[in-house]
Amino acid sequence: MARALALARAAAAEGDVPVGALVMDAAGRPIGEGRNLREAQHDPTAHAEIIAMRAAARELGTWNLAGCTLVVTLEPCLMCAGALLQAHVARLVFGAWDDKAGAAGSVHDVVRDRRLPHRAEVVAGVREHEASTLLRAFFDARR
Repeated sequence: MARALALARAAAAEGDVPVGALVMDAAGRPIGEGRNLREAQHDPTAHAEIIAMRAAARELGTWNLAGCTLVVTLEPCLMCAGALLQAHVARLVFGAWDDKAGAAGSVHDVVRDRRLPHRAEVVAGVREHEASTLLRAFFDARR
């Protein structure tokens, strides 16, 4: 989570919402990372999770991220939750809850929905205070 928080700070420094993510393989080695780049790339899909999963897929040479863990500073939205399920990510670890758009237990629980063919283990609240503080400071500065 330390690396994800550093990536989130980098996103904030460039004017984007401070969210950072990384994908680790089954042995715990980082194989992809990303930070929010929506503003920088003018791309509504450039969320930290998507960037990290794309990098991991390139590193592995396959879209299938079975056995991998996605670590992210903020609970994923519906798009990112759907993408991690499509990629067969085994585990999701996140920091802050997203009470407005979260899809891993707060507003929705897509990643553990038994009606879907794939589910991910969820570990929530890792370094939650740091991730929440970073987000709050970013949005307070914009108001």
